[in-house]
Amino acid sequence: MPQAEGGYISLPNNANSNGNGSGSAIYQSTTEPTAPPSVFESVKRVIGQAMKSTPGDSEELLRLERQAVLVNGRDRDKTGKTLNTKMPSAPTHTAEEAHLLGTMPVDPMDDIELRSVQLQFPNARGSIVDACEQRRVPTDKGDIHVAIQGDTSKPAIVTYHDLGLNYATSFAGFFNFPLMRGLLENFCVYHVTAPGQEDGAPTLPEDYVYPTMDELAAQLLFVLSHFGLKSVIGFGVGAGANILARFAHGHPDKVGALCLINCVSTQSGWIEWGYQSFNARFLRTKGMTQGVIDYLMWHHFGRNPEERNHDLVQMYRQHFERGVNPTNLAMLINAYIHRNDLHLARTPPGTPGTETAATTLKMPVINITGSLSPHVDDTVTFNGRLDPTNSSWMKISDCAMVLEEQPAKLAEAFRLFLQGEGYVGTQNLNGQSEQFHAN
Repeated sequence: MPQAEGGYISLPNNANSNGNGSGSAIYQSTTEPTAPPSVFESVKRVIGQAMKSTPGDSEELLRLERQAVLVNGRDRDKTGKTLNTKMPSAPTHTAEEAHLLGTMPVDPMDDIELRSVQLQFPNARGSIVDACEQRRVPTDKGDIHVAIQGDTSKPAIVTYHDLGLNYATSFAGFFNFPLMRGLLENFCVYHVTAPGQEDGAPTLPEDYVYPTMDELAAQLLFVLSHFGLKSVIGFGVGAGANILARFAHGHPDKVGALCLINCVSTQSGWIEWGYQSFNARFLRTKGMTQGVIDYLMWHHFGRNPEERNHDLVQMYRQHFERGVNPTNLAMLINAYIHRNDLHLARTPPGTPGTETAATTLKMPVINITGSLSPHVDDTVTFNGRLDPTNSSWMKISDCAMVLEEQPAKLAEAFRLFLQGEGYVGTQNLNGQSEQFHAN
């Protein structure tokens, strides 16, 4: 018997055309709402009768259009009616409705598009290239590339990059850092790039004799003479730090202070010499191989760099794959692994027959490394050769490539170092120098 309105009745088990019940009849004899048939179903009955279809065909058509719906007791209200448990879908609007809705006020919780947000100090790497004046300086070993950033009438900072990099890829992020941009208003930076290491550099000729590390340091004399610089502040990383240390040791009157990162003062060991020799050979014969890329990544970032900054690592990996001339890099690596010792020694004051100024660096030096860098021991050895009265050693935590991973700490250390040496005064809240003094 039918139940009350909103209830359900059991359909009879119909047989097939042969009079025998089929397995599908079990699923056909399910529950169905007892509400009156819809208009759509009534129209289909009329059409079926007009086409003189048999009653069985009409019933079969209706049966196929019906779908059995099993309703749980939890989906009914107190009167037995079925509740609508489906999630509401996004409304669909016609073109006219969409046009009308577009003129209505937007709900504050809807998505909005930010169109006028700009960084005060954009940290784009291309910005340092646009802000620099590009020069080619002739030397006794060929022309070298120098990029000038800032006012040339102000005191000079000379930078030198590491292996596999150039001035843009090595210093762009750091010198675009807000604290550094405020500090560099008092300086002019001369970014020196080793021969053949600039972006888009052509392959050096086969008969070209690449300068040694001492000759690369001697090229800085041509740079200072070309721009009329009497004294500079050195800022170098890795191989560039070694070159600046050589120049400062040979010409102490030309360097007022040094900031050296991951500086190596000794000659290459057997393991370094072996790895780098293979790298230079592969670069000359096969180009930039995966082994060379892995070694360069270790040289700059240490072990497991992806765990610290995946995006930064991928950016440098892509640079090594696409932005480096492998033949020119092989020549620089070959010169670096054949470096000689800096011959620095910390001689105690008052030692008979010796003078401290003649055996170690005379100018103030800040020696910096990262706690995860593979060059920590080399910086400790270098620090043991410096005069403790005018040098300091600093290890920055949670980084290997200090310039990229901890620019704020490095910028603050560099600012305090220059302030302690009298190059800049105390900084006010706006980052402007209240007083300035240069040697």
